[in-house]
Amino acid sequence: MWPFGTGEISMATVSTVLGEVDATELGMTLMHEHIFINSMREERATGLLNDYELMKSEVAAFAALGGRTIVDLTTAELTSGASPDPVGRYSGHRATGYAEDGVRAANNVFHLTRLAEEVGLNIILGTGHYRDPFIDRDWFDRAGAERLAELIIRDLTVGIGETGVRAGIIGEIGADKWYVSAAEDRSFRAAAAAQKATGAAVSTHSSRWPIGMDQLDILIEAGADPRRVIIGHCDTINIPEYHEDLARRGAFVQFDTIRGGQFDTRRRVELVMNLARKNLLGYLLLSHDVCSRTHLTIDGGGGYILVPTGFSDALRQAGLGQDELDLILIDNPRRALTGA
Repeated sequence: MWPFGTGEISMATVSTVLGEVDATELGMTLMHEHIFINSMREERATGLLNDYELMKSEVAAFAALGGRTIVDLTTAELTSGASPDPVGRYSGHRATGYAEDGVRAANNVFHLTRLAEEVGLNIILGTGHYRDPFIDRDWFDRAGAERLAELIIRDLTVGIGETGVRAGIIGEIGADKWYVSAAEDRSFRAAAAAQKATGAAVSTHSSRWPIGMDQLDILIEAGADPRRVIIGHCDTINIPEYHEDLARRGAFVQFDTIRGGQFDTRRRVELVMNLARKNLLGYLLLSHDVCSRTHLTIDGGGGYILVPTGFSDALRQAGLGQDELDLILIDNPRRALTGA
């Protein structure tokens, strides 16, 4: 029924914090999340997640439901101070706790590696650059698009900084407003060059306005494969035709701010069912974008478990079967990450 089914797949792999994982081992996947993050520049009161045991318990709840993989799209600009022990005073990791020259902070990587090992999850790290106002304009101007692309490629092929841990996806890269700024444009073109060189997927931030079409235009013009592009936060834009247009161009449509509330859940279910009616479920990804204390279950949010529990139940009530849910939560993420 759907354009992409559950047939034979190739032996493609993806880089996780614990090494290469075969596509068949990815299982149920959340494609847009954050674990240790510092977004206090905009969210002063709630934008820091750095309590190790707390985040371990939140992530473990997803694993307990059969979840296998979390894609952590916390790019360099959001990782300074975004670990339980940024300067390694107690952990023994004396690596930098600050993002330098556009590279994710090393202790952010080390703590995610420890968490993945203890919980038994695949954690895939993003690389690239976020959006205004987080982009360091001065450094961007000095580095240039070619240097930006080189560093992204290095993260994907050699490792992040001196950690030896390779990123597995480019993102989240984004636009802050209803247009792509000059610095953001440079970021997108660098990401496209890196994707062309490595084959890695690109995941974007495109909230509140249908700017994902412009993002896709830039990426394709710069040489990216639309089949490996994920346009994020599409569920924040209540325009079904926008979602359809992105899917028909070959990109993945990501509904990734699924956090509960009766109205928000009902509206997002309607958006999913619209894609189902148009035979476009093969282009849909779901996630939560946990990035604030208020999103955690301990503070009354949906945490990392709402998609596989309450939201999936709502989709079943709306008429989706288990095969369709497996397509969205297992098969589509695998294709997006590996092409397999």
